[in-house]
Amino acid sequence: MSVMKFVAPAVVLAAGVMFTSSASFAKKEYMVATKKACKYCHVDAMAKDPAQQKVLTDAGKYYKDHKSLDGYVEKK
Repeated sequence: MSVMKFVAPAVVLAAGVMFTSSASFAKKEYMVATKKACKYCHVDAMAKDPAQQKVLTDAGKYYKDHKSLDGYVEKK
């Protein structure tokens, strides 16, 4: 009975963390491959709303289509 006192809250806490965490589609490999920060391709990479995190800049749209930033010309 005393073991359940600790196990049940731990399970509830772990389940809560899993269900409230948002999925991440950006990967560290992208940052390493492009040598650019997340904000180069994402309008607001640190937004609390996951939908806002997915909004891409022109560079991000180019990367999504070409899987590389080779040939991308930055607009000024």
